[in-house]
Amino acid sequence: MDPLTQERHNETQRAYYRKAQRATIAPVATPYVLRHLNEVCSRGGLMPGERVLDVGCGVGRHALLLAERELQVEGLDLSPDLLACLKDHDAGRYKIETHCADIAAPPPQLKGAFDAVTGFFMLHHLSDLEAAFRGVEGVLKPGGRAVFIEPNPYNALYYIQIAATPGMKWAAERGILSMRPGIVFAAMRQAGLRPHPVRRFGFFPPFLRNTRCGGPCEAWLEQIACLRPFSAFQVFRADRPEVNR
Repeated sequence: MDPLTQERHNETQRAYYRKAQRATIAPVATPYVLRHLNEVCSRGGLMPGERVLDVGCGVGRHALLLAERELQVEGLDLSPDLLACLKDHDAGRYKIETHCADIAAPPPQLKGAFDAVTGFFMLHHLSDLEAAFRGVEGVLKPGGRAVFIEPNPYNALYYIQIAATPGMKWAAERGILSMRPGIVFAAMRQAGLRPHPVRRFGFFPPFLRNTRCGGPCEAWLEQIACLRPFSAFQVFRADRPEVNR
């Protein structure tokens, strides 16, 4: 994609999130949010003290919770407005360093700096997955890993949510259709990353998952093998190879 088209896409995304319902991206530790965090931490093997770049961090919905787990978190996002909100939410507790940039062209000082990269529901907003993964590969240390959680395009509830939720626009969310393992894995490999098998989980939207019965019911549904391909969420992991000796 040429630079002008890329910048138009980025500005569209900035505008979309300026108008987003802030309740849907606010940093709150609900069962719904914590399940996503736990899956990413587990799948990525994230350990206290590791340096982690949270890409598409927004206002810190997940970055602050990662920092709470004693990870050395930094945030990267296209929107200076959202990064300013993250600083307000942080209020000096974790002193999260932020970078206003496109992951496809990360700041040079981040090259090879991170043990892990995380991303929560941000890949489907990107215009060029291969370019983004090249940026991810560039900021990882040798042997580092990248972990992303995304919607499953085979789950029909997303399309109902987009149609029914004020402020959500298909033009900004249509990248969900590209969140298929074949497409994502191919882009990862082209960028020099080694993908792991995808993990799918979960079924419920927040208003159900956050109820007392939501967790047990969801766990029961996850045991039904024929439903697993239609789970709501999927976790992608890819590793940067170790330097050849």
